[in-house]
Amino acid sequence: MSRVGKAPITIPAGVTVTFNDNVVTVKGPKGQLEQALDSDITVSQEDGVLTVVRPTDQKRHKALHGLYRALINNMVIGVTTGYKIEQELVGVGYRATNAGNTLDLVLGYSHHYVFELPQEIKVSTTAEKGKNPTIILESIDKQLIGQVAAKIRSLRAPEPYKGKGIKFVGEVLRRKAGKSASKK
Repeated sequence: MSRVGKAPITIPAGVTVTFNDNVVTVKGPKGQLEQALDSDITVSQEDGVLTVVRPTDQKRHKALHGLYRALINNMVIGVTTGYKIEQELVGVGYRATNAGNTLDLVLGYSHHYVFELPQEIKVSTTAEKGKNPTIILESIDKQLIGQVAAKIRSLRAPEPYKGKGIKFVGEVLRRKAGKSASKK
């Protein structure tokens, strides 16, 4: 059995999970999320615990078993606590400002990047003197917030020599020695 797939999902108080026509709906204090499931995978709920069951040991069923268990678990965590991603802009003159759900980035190019975020994501920016500007993304949908954070990072990925670019807070970058250090 899949180690991920066979692990039960405990449902915290205040969260309701409903199933109809292979669509799982999770409602909680922070909002509501839906996920369509494959027709072969079944989900059962007993005493506040969800279990995901696969019909056979085919390779496809094994893969879907762990996948859907992880997706449902991420939905339960999302509607209870939510997800938060922080990114920092490292570089001289790099700035980030937001107005509502519109993010305006200055990343050393000749133009600004104006990024319109989905309604499900809340964005805030901070710029303290002596520290790098920071972008803070919050949402209940782990897939969506990860995709948006990756898109923002791809606008100016960190380079390996000086570390300039958009990086996640706490991320350790692999640095390279420059030209002068390699000649000895």
